[in-house]
Amino acid sequence: MIVDSSRQWAGICSFAEAAGLEVDPRLVVTLTDPFSGYEGGYERTKELLALNVPFTALVAFDDMTAFGAIRALISAGLRVPQDCSVIGFDDIPAAAFYNPALTSVREHMETLATLGAEILLEAMRTHRKNKTISPVHRKVKPTLVVRESTSAPSR
Repeated sequence: MIVDSSRQWAGICSFAEAAGLEVDPRLVVTLTDPFSGYEGGYERTKELLALNVPFTALVAFDDMTAFGAIRALISAGLRVPQDCSVIGFDDIPAAAFYNPALTSVREHMETLATLGAEILLEAMRTHRKNKTISPVHRKVKPTLVVRESTSAPSR
């Protein structure tokens, strides 16, 4: 697992616990540079493989990191998804065209941007009226877009 976002990591841990899955802490690596993308995914996945601890799935910080992870897995002679499933985050357009097409978590960026603008405008109106501005929290449920980079683990 390649992580850099504490909120993504908390969500992954929460889901794993609820699903009865165990995350081996030896198989969690952190991106040294969150903007390293492809190369970061490649290098961190090589580190995971060097541990010689078997794993059947890899969840990456974003899609570009997942692309690098796939490259490292294939370079090591592994097949995606037969030997290791890979999931990205963001669902960038290239995810659908990558080989194999990448399973990814899609955040609804337009909805998030619209909500952010609405909250900002309301805060500005409230401020102009000399009223107290209260924190606002909204949640937008992401969507899992299943493609070819994931499958059930082989036995």
